[in-house]
Amino acid sequence: MNAIDRREVDEAISAADDAIYYLEKARKSLSSAGSWGLLDIFGGNTVSGLFKHMKLGSAESDIEAARRSLRKFSKELRDVNGMDSVEIGGFLTFADFFFDGFIADILVQSKIGKAQRQCDDALRQVRQIRGQLVAMA
Repeated sequence: MNAIDRREVDEAISAADDAIYYLEKARKSLSSAGSWGLLDIFGGNTVSGLFKHMKLGSAESDIEAARRSLRKFSKELRDVNGMDSVEIGGFLTFADFFFDGFIADILVQSKIGKAQRQCDDALRQVRQIRGQLVAMA
C-alpha cells in the first residue's frame, strides 16, 4: 500500500471512530429519553414530562452530530480504493422522521425504540467497515 492509500485508510478509520463515538452518544441519549418517557407514561408527572422533553432535545442534538459524522465517514470511504461501493445504510435519514410531530407519549416511545434499533444497526455497520479498513492498513 502506498503512502497516499495508507493516508486515505487512516482518515477513514478516524472518521469511523468519530461516527462510532457519536452513534454511541446518540444511543445513550435515546435510552435516557426512553426511560423518562416510560416513567411519563406510567404515572409520571410534570417533572418527568419536563425531563423527557429535555432528554429528547439532547437526543436530537446527538442524532444530528451522528448524522454529520456518518456523512464524513461516507465521504472518507469513497476515497479508499475498494470501498467506494460500501453503503452505510439509512441512518443518515432516520432522524428526519424522529422528531416530526409527536402525537402521544406511546408514539414517542415507539419512535425512540425504532431510533435505538437504527442506531444499533449503524454502529454494527461502522464497526464492521472499520475492521475491514484496519485489515487493509
